Formats: sequence, structure tokens, C-alpha cells
Amino acid sequence: MLTLLLSSFTLIGCGQPVVKEKSGYDVQENWDQSIKGSFSKQTELAFDSLEIEHFFNIYPQINEVKKDVYTFYSGRAYNYAWFENGKTIEQAGNLYNRIINLEEEGIYETIPYRKDLDSLFYSVTEYQKKPNILLELMLTAQYFAFSKLSWEGMDQSVSESLKWHLPRKKVNYEYYLDSLLKYKDLNTKEPVYRQYALLKDYLKKYKALDRLSNWNTIKVSATLNQGDTSKTITEIKGRLYLLEDYKGDTTNAVFDEGLFKAIKGFQKRNGLSIDGKIGPETIHTLNIPLRSRIRQIIVNMERNRWLPVAAFKDVLAVNIPDFKLHVFHADTLLWSCNVVVGQSSHPTTVFYGEVKYVVFRPYWNIPESIVRNEILQNIRSNSDYIATHDMEITGYKNGLPIIRQKPGANNSLGLVKFLFPNSYNTYLHDTPAKSLFGETSRAFSHGCIRVEEPIKLANFLLRNDAAWTPEKINSAMKSGGETYVTLKNKVPVFIAYFTAFVGQDEKLNFRKDIYDLDENLADMLLEDSKKD
Repeated sequence: MLTLLLSSFTLIGCGQPVVKEKSGYDVQENWDQSIKGSFSKQTELAFDSLEIEHFFNIYPQINEVKKDVYTFYSGRAYNYAWFENGKTIEQAGNLYNRIINLEEEGIYETIPYRKDLDSLFYSVTEYQKKPNILLELMLTAQYFAFSKLSWEGMDQSVSESLKWHLPRKKVNYEYYLDSLLKYKDLNTKEPVYRQYALLKDYLKKYKALDRLSNWNTIKVSATLNQGDTSKTITEIKGRLYLLEDYKGDTTNAVFDEGLFKAIKGFQKRNGLSIDGKIGPETIHTLNIPLRSRIRQIIVNMERNRWLPVAAFKDVLAVNIPDFKLHVFHADTLLWSCNVVVGQSSHPTTVFYGEVKYVVFRPYWNIPESIVRNEILQNIRSNSDYIATHDMEITGYKNGLPIIRQKPGANNSLGLVKFLFPNSYNTYLHDTPAKSLFGETSRAFSHGCIRVEEPIKLANFLLRNDAAWTPEKINSAMKSGGETYVTLKNKVPVFIAYFTAFVGQDEKLNFRKDIYDLDENLADMLLEDSKKD
């Protein structure tokens, strides 16, 4: 849901009072269908709990999961979990395959004791009256290690250092493993968003494409339009065919209707201006190496691991690189609209909040930084600047005037703002600068988020409040002074950062990394691959 938008930034905010609030979620869902079926229910074979201590003495590099292993087996009365009728159960093989193929999860970290796992796993080739306790415990320990990597990702200190301040999910790993072994024919999912699995499928496709294809640079001397003929067009058709944007004849050198539609589709899923022309930006995007796209997919799979998995009645979700606000109700996308986000010099922070107030005809309390860096200079060059911009000075602080802009159509916040108290001085609001919503790249603000359809959003948030009909909302925006409305139920808002995501049409989308947040994470995730 959220990844369809889908640090601590030092940003210049929009003048919202600073309030710190904490949020977090615990997650309890089941695993995916790659490990399902009839799990071992045997209770005849058990082992001494001292075997666990012995195991971790032999394999100390995996000590971090010792507590999880003890908890799991104490709840099973120390019965073997991965053996039945003298052999390992099918699920042991499925788990083994997941563990040794971590790269399919977009994980390049080297698992501890890989050679030992291989040796132990393949040592069980026939009936054994007494199961191999080292293999039993190795599978369980590796399960917990794998799950932490695959479902939760890198440590929270890493995500925060990479300017990601959304709450991290907490996973009860023992619950998942225990559920695998208690129930028959589980057909459930991992505790990560469905978006993760979709990106994982595309990761596999792009890796296969990278192995099989020569990604030569396509060169175009001038913009190509529908009806043009060029040898280069066959190259473009071939490239789009590999990327699954084009399904027609790749040997035809004519820029036909099929290619026109394919180009528009390619432009749409890459966040480009959708004009159907093959210009410099479209060619540049077509020439982006597959290796770069693979890195981008891996980075966003990791971000999906961090997201809390939780059910909400209503949710607002902003994906910063996509410049979009998505409005959900009961896990269903109701509508989306364009937004303007912070400039690279004043980036919008990635974080979670809860909309608590709708404010009609708001004052704009101009942040001290904007007064110092922008307003004072304008005042010096134009003595009437304050009056002509509907501003007023209400006092002085830190040697600077305290300035606010009066409510009205010319107010920089427009006619309504949506507050979710936070320490980043960020909120959603209207704007009189409507033309900016027509731009392809919409990073123009000082950090707050300008909404293209504020009236629609206000009606959505107040739809269950009988006192605020559409007519009253319209009236409150057009006349009177500043009016605060407290929502009966706060609405979660996720401000996220995804440069690769799968849309509702099941197509892979890429967006520009406008704040340069991808590369550091990619380097950290792929560090082990560089050692090979």
C-alpha cells in the first residue's frame, strides 16, 4: 500500500510549531508460500537443551540469534523441528535454498558458516535413526539470521544515518518460525510489503537481461517524432522490447503508432515528460545501464524492508521522488495528485506523522531562516515589501523581526494547510503558485509539501464530521480569518522516498534520485559483492 507512493535533514521549514511525537509498530503476520506444506509435528525425538550452547560454542559468529533459538525450542519442548521419519522435511530444503540464494533477495552479505551449512545439509542422504543435531540447529539459527536480513534489513542506525525517519517495523521471528511448524498448508506472506516481492521479481528479470544483452549506447542526433524513419529506430524498438514497453516488429525502421505508444509508456514509468517524442532526456534514460537499474531496485527493496507493516483505516502517503500524494482508505487507493516538495538545498524529510488539524485561511509564520536569508534583503531593496506582500511584523527575536503573512489568496500557504505535529517543521498545504504542478520535476519548496488538490483533501479528511459540509469548507476557504479544525481521528501520513516501485499496472517505475540518497545505501548493500 504505502510503497505505491510510495535523514536527519537540516532543513528550512515552513513555520509549523515544532512538536516531537513518537510512533512504532509491532508486526505479526505469516511467511510466504515458498515454505509451506505439512510441517513436522513429531514429538518423539527431542534433544538436551545443552546442545544449543554446544552449537554456539562451535559457531560463535552466529551468536546474535542465540536468544531466538533458545526461545523457539523451549516453546517446542526441544523437539526436532526439521526432521521427520529419519530425514529432513521438504521445508528444510526450501529454507536452505532461500539462504544460499540471498542475492535473489537483493542481499549481498556473506552468511556465516556457508560451507558448514552445505556440508551438514548434504550429509543427510538416507534414513537416520538419530537426526543430526548440528544440522537441526544450523537450519534454525540460519533461519533467524536470514529473516532479519530479508525482512527487516540493515540496522536502524543505518537507516537513520541515511536520512530515513519513518518508524521501523519490529518482527517476532520466533512467531513466524513457530507458525511454520504448527500449521498445515500455510499459504501466507512474509512480513514485508507486497511491493518487496514485486521488486524482487523485477530484480530477477533485470539480472537475467544484464547477463544476456549488450546494452550499447543508442545515439540520436535530433529529436525523433512519429512518422520519422531512421536505422536508430530499430535499436530503440529493440531496447524497448527488452524492457517490455514495446511488443511490435523490432526490424521496422519507421516511427509508427506502436512505437509512439511505447515511448509514452516508457516516459510515464520513468517520470519523464509524456510527449511521445524521442528527445535527449528519453534517449538518456533508455541508455541508463542495467547495472545501475539493478542497484536502484536493490536499494528500494531494502527501504521496503524498513517499512512497518500495519493496517490503517485512512492513510496519506507522499513519495518524494515521484512528486505524488496518494490517499488510501482501508488499503484501497482512492486517488492521487501532484505535489511540490523541497528543493535539494531544502529537502523534505522522510518521516511519519499524523494529521491532527485542518487550518483554513492560515497565517504563514515565516521561519527565521527565510526572514534572515530572503525577506530582509527584499525589505532593504523595497521599503514597501512588507505591505505589498500582505505581511506584518509582530515582534522581534534574536535580532530579527518576527514576520507573518496574513490569510488570503496571496498567502504562500494558500487557503488551507494540514498539520501533523513533528520536529521537522513540515506540513501539507495549498499554494497560489499553481503553475508549478505542471512541471515534470517539482522540487521547489523550502521543505513543506504543496498539494495540487487541497479542497479535495480537506473534504476527505472532514468527510465524517457533520459540522463540515463541502459548502462550509468552501466558505471557510473564501472568507473570514484563520480557522483551526481538529480532526476527530488523526490520519497517518507517510512521507517516503522510493526511486523504484511497481505501479498498479504491475509495471516497474523509476524516478530520479533528487536528494542523492541512493548511492550511499547501494554501496553499503553491495559492499560484499565488491570483494568477490
